Amino acid sequence: MSREYRYIGKSIPIHDAALKVSGQMKYIGDIKLPNMLHAKMLLSPIAHARIKRIDLSRAEALPGVRAVACYLNAPQVPFNSAMRFYEHKIPENELIFSDTMRFIGDRVAAVAADTPEIAAAAVSLIGVEYEELPAVFDPEEALKEDAPEIHPGGNKASSVYQNAGNVDEAFKEADFIYEDRYTTPAVHHGALELHAAIADYDFSGKLTVYSPNQNIFAFRIILSRVLDIPFNKLRVVRTAIGGSFGGKLEATLEPVVALLAKMCVRPVKLELNRSECMFATRTRHASVLYLKTGVMKDGTIVAQDMKMITNTGAYASSCYNVLSALSHKVFKMYKCPNMRFTGIPAYTNLPIAGAMRGYGSPQAFFGQQLQMRKIAAAQGIDLVDLQLKNLVEPDSTDPRFGTSNGNPRPIDCVKIGADAFGWYEKPLSRREGKYLYGKGMAMGAHGNGLFGAHRDVIALFLKMNEDGSAILHSASHDMGNGVINVQKQIVAEILGIDIDLIMVNEADTEVSPWNLGDYASRGTYTGGNCAIKVASAVKEQIVGYASLMLEENPQNIILKDNQVISSADPEKKASMGDLVVYTQKEHQAEIMAAETFASAHGVTSYGAHFAEVRVDTETGAVEVLDYVAAHDIGKALNPMGVEGQIEGAIQMGIGYALTESLDFNDKGKLINQNLKRYHMYKASEMPGIRVLLVEDGEVGGPFGGKSIGECSVVPVGPAVANAVLNALGAEHNDMPLRPDVVMELIKNNTAIGEAI
Repeated sequence: MSREYRYIGKSIPIHDAALKVSGQMKYIGDIKLPNMLHAKMLLSPIAHARIKRIDLSRAEALPGVRAVACYLNAPQVPFNSAMRFYEHKIPENELIFSDTMRFIGDRVAAVAADTPEIAAAAVSLIGVEYEELPAVFDPEEALKEDAPEIHPGGNKASSVYQNAGNVDEAFKEADFIYEDRYTTPAVHHGALELHAAIADYDFSGKLTVYSPNQNIFAFRIILSRVLDIPFNKLRVVRTAIGGSFGGKLEATLEPVVALLAKMCVRPVKLELNRSECMFATRTRHASVLYLKTGVMKDGTIVAQDMKMITNTGAYASSCYNVLSALSHKVFKMYKCPNMRFTGIPAYTNLPIAGAMRGYGSPQAFFGQQLQMRKIAAAQGIDLVDLQLKNLVEPDSTDPRFGTSNGNPRPIDCVKIGADAFGWYEKPLSRREGKYLYGKGMAMGAHGNGLFGAHRDVIALFLKMNEDGSAILHSASHDMGNGVINVQKQIVAEILGIDIDLIMVNEADTEVSPWNLGDYASRGTYTGGNCAIKVASAVKEQIVGYASLMLEENPQNIILKDNQVISSADPEKKASMGDLVVYTQKEHQAEIMAAETFASAHGVTSYGAHFAEVRVDTETGAVEVLDYVAAHDIGKALNPMGVEGQIEGAIQMGIGYALTESLDFNDKGKLINQNLKRYHMYKASEMPGIRVLLVEDGEVGGPFGGKSIGECSVVPVGPAVANAVLNALGAEHNDMPLRPDVVMELIKNNTAIGEAI
């Protein structure tokens, strides 16, 4: 019989919900420090240029201006804004300010002044003379020998190669081979909170940076190296994060504002507007995928070869990290013994691409899952049946290493999802007047941390108070995804205390134990396991002291309802607070523990998504009518949080499929740099969503749980795209499927025109 938990598996609102809905949450925009200055950046208007001359004198002479920075007076120390940990070896080719501009939005200079208005006026007074250089915007063009060189050594930023089996021999044995080219666009993260940061440098030489970021310790490394400040005099504090989706994982504003604060020896705040966030921070990597799949007559996949080229933009950033991460996921989906992946990130003169929810998996699975639809249609096999034939099973292994895949349950996701959606009852497509209807589905996968790639480590510190409450020091960066909730639920469950009695100090390099950062869907799996470890260590101390206080065998001590109780004699009990006071008084000891957890293996989360759409043949508009998302979650530690993550991911993924892309003109300028012209999918456009969870437990997961935050977005784009293409009876290998694209597909399909 399964154990009944008080908090694990229960729907609990996120820990800071009351502050958010009441308006009392303090975001970086709300923070005002004494003597604080305001900063504004001058951004390059040219995609590729060298600064011939820069004149700061008029800006510096403006009353109220306290500092003006550019490459002439800034450290020329190269860094990579996506650095994750000490000794992380990735290309370092970014400077705070350089004499060479590599995209429209690159940093030319910055001003610190008494008011935002003075700072903006001063920026307009900076005189710059540019020598324009040849530019390249397409990643495949950038890789050609005669392409303009963006960085010394060429435009190939790095490469990733993964292989299993003998792909070339397997293709010779395949009955059918399918080859296609797929593209996905750069898109904007769309976090509600704009990018902002505050830096405070004082006369003791200490720098404190306040930033809504996802990796305080990595930011500390970057700032320490660039500004030559030792760690003991450099503090990074994560402020409340008003959404991120990966966009605040990399150091974008922080080096600029920190430099200005050091120049002025005063606090400085830098805030971007929405337009600047869209082209001067980070985007999702645009991609080109060449996909070749070998299939037998019965639908068995025997070989698959993927080559992906990503547009990393002007600087390296996370180009290698993203391709490396996604390369692992594609080996985890199907029982295909022969697979090969080649990834090449290319420099271009476009905005920098970085981390975004799914970390490359949405790009890879978009092509793979559209091709699965094509294979099913060509071979007369239902797509669901084709998936069931090829998906990995619970006893499967990774074809590269022969290691266990854990407890993967994608087959269960397909079965319960198809049943709830009514897949076999609904026609593939149908027509009613001017409307075309279609159904589609797709699979997705994502990891649970960075085992085997980075130092997948987190440490937590837990201390009991005299009133029976507890303080947890955590370097987890909650972005609204509930990672702090999970830690609190676990600690409350193990210690038998009310969850409201646990206060968490979040992500501050001076008081938090070390954490690799919050990305790669490691919050539940890695952070949750560490919470178990530290809570268990504290519980052991509590039980030991309680046995002395109650004069009872330790094996009989239970922790329940904020008390320590003897199971042999329930009358022998004490409040948790009394126990802490007793321990201090009689044993001169504190009840506290610090523990470190390092992942011993990696596991994978899976999802099967089903969508029904309606296409208006007169306008090309697509409406998603029905949506089912079934996910292998291991164990939903907080079902409400899981469902919220999935629902938000579906909204993001539908926009990716139908409406969103960052569009650039032939000079590299973003032409839809505001939300009015950049169509994010709205709540009013959303379909009804049914979320189904497969909870078969993941070995090694905290209480059997595993991640959902990123996996939930991966299948959405291809599921919706497959539904649209089935409705149209068409093939199209590029996202998004905007109305003009849909109308062109309708125009090219004479059968549709004759039938309407």
